[in-house]
Amino acid sequence: MADYSQFITKISSVVSDQGSISCTSPSNIALVKYWGKRPVQLPENPSISFTLDVCKTETILRYEKLQNVSEDFQFELFFEGEPKPEFKPKIQSFFQRIITYVPFLKQYKFIIETSNTFPHSSGIASSASGMSALAYCLMQLEKQLNPQITDEEFVQKTSFLSRLGSGSASRSIEGPITVWGAHKNVEGSNDAYAVKFPYLIHQNFANYQDTILLVDKGEKQVSSSVGHDLMYGHPFSSERFKQANENIDKLKGVLISGDLDKFIEVVESEALTLHAMMMTSLPYFILMKPNTLSVINKIWEYRKETGSKICFTLDAGANVHVLYPDTEKEQVMDFIKNELVVYCEKGQYICDKIGLGAKLL
Repeated sequence: MADYSQFITKISSVVSDQGSISCTSPSNIALVKYWGKRPVQLPENPSISFTLDVCKTETILRYEKLQNVSEDFQFELFFEGEPKPEFKPKIQSFFQRIITYVPFLKQYKFIIETSNTFPHSSGIASSASGMSALAYCLMQLEKQLNPQITDEEFVQKTSFLSRLGSGSASRSIEGPITVWGAHKNVEGSNDAYAVKFPYLIHQNFANYQDTILLVDKGEKQVSSSVGHDLMYGHPFSSERFKQANENIDKLKGVLISGDLDKFIEVVESEALTLHAMMMTSLPYFILMKPNTLSVINKIWEYRKETGSKICFTLDAGANVHVLYPDTEKEQVMDFIKNELVVYCEKGQYICDKIGLGAKLL
């Protein structure tokens, strides 16, 4: 059993009886994917991601001290201004998981008001931005209770708590590139929380662009949690975990050297492997849509014709993240508007780029 006792709060002061904390935390897009987890919320393989900038969750946490410590968690949840009872079980189970590390939870009544800058169920990891934003607000409250906490401890514990809400949320706290999961060749990497990519990133990746094509905004027929569970007993799982570790090594070299051709190869292969694991699990499922494949083929044609360094990646869904260097922004946006928007639901897409993580408002 891993020992996480460093994350158990030693409260040394009393916070005000009531107040509110506001923050934003972004989504992120994995370049090397994590697919498959073991209890509790630990990854079967390491992953590396771009932190996004525009796609984020804004959360206001209002807190009021109770007269007596509550038997249960006291909270209300509002999403985009409306009560969301269907989200409550997820928060309840998150609080249950983190109570050991955030023992003051039952001393307060919370009102959680949250909204996204992107459409819900648009295939952008809203659990990553949502859970990391909530964890970040709770840690701001903890900082009032425990002013001795260092910046490094604050970031590590926020990522650790975020992971207990949603694995990929651990990667949203910092930017522009984070690694989650122990890897022998990435300094400081571990399964408990994500770390900032600890090497100098090549200038080629400065301000890297991510235009997200909303190919299909419907609910996925299989949730990511169910998908992760299907990696147990999957005929190719051990090879997949080995491949992910090798791809972290490759991508580490690429991010340092700036080799964009190698970047394209690793990132696209990872996206297709993720979906191949879904198609070969039991039960099997396909989250890509016909328009997803049309977009991929168009990107390949465009790259061949122009020599562009554009590439794609996919999350566990149908939408396509189009990645490209900032130097190509104008040409690629013309290509997207002229040839790819037609494959988007209602012509919708989101222009994003790599960002720096969660922040207090």
